[in-house]
Amino acid sequence: MNPTEKQPQLNLAQTPDYRETYANSVQVRVSVWDFQLVFGLASSESPETVTVRNHSAIIMSPQQAKALLNVLGQNIAQYEQAFGTLNLEPHGHNFPSGPVN
Repeated sequence: MNPTEKQPQLNLAQTPDYRETYANSVQVRVSVWDFQLVFGLASSESPETVTVRNHSAIIMSPQQAKALLNVLGQNIAQYEQAFGTLNLEPHGHNFPSGPVN
């Protein structure tokens, strides 16, 4: 798109069945036609067992998945600039041991 062309106005609306939910687990399933993100809640009742209860899935085209990757990368970079680096593994000696909840 030419930078001088005017962008269309974007209107966001929520459908009547719109829901927000928390997920601490996401599985990515890929086919030649689409990407599927399956969201769920992971919990542990013992150190040997983790249960994931899947509650929703989002299916998108490979192009939309790549656009999501880009926007998440930009937002994570901005978050880390404001609040510091995110670590995927816990570091330090003060992390509690025992079952993951």
